[in-house]
Amino acid sequence: GIGNDIPFGAVVTTPEIAEVLTRRCYFNTFGGNAVCIAALRAVLKIIVKKKFQENAFVVGSYLKERLTSVRINDFIGDVRGGGLMLGVELVTDHELKTPAKAESLHVMDQMKEMGVLIGKGGLYGNVFRITTPLCFTKEDA
Repeated sequence: GIGNDIPFGAVVTTPEIAEVLTRRCYFNTFGGNAVCIAALRAVLKIIVKKKFQENAFVVGSYLKERLTSVRINDFIGDVRGGGLMLGVELVTDHELKTPAKAESLHVMDQMKEMGVLIGKGGLYGNVFRITTPLCFTKEDA
């Protein structure tokens, strides 16, 4: 996560939405923990220095393009998402978009045997979640 295993959360919003918080007293018991803030600052410095945001866009676009190019495969119905967070929907019928439930479990087991852990989601459990680390490269893809 953003805190590199240090518990931390963040909210990103517009100035207009953030302004609402100035109208009320907001309190958070664990807000402003100095150790967590220092760790997050170090992580953010590395993200900027190593240009991980740009890398996520470039490599994510490349990976999405590669996955989309194999959509003619019988089971890949859709590839969606952005950056290094993608979803690959498996279907048994492209026209009907019939969820490939059993096939998804089989693919997940095969990936696990190869040492690749992926999550799955979607209403029918047929969408693989690909969430790689920010340091993921085109060579890794």
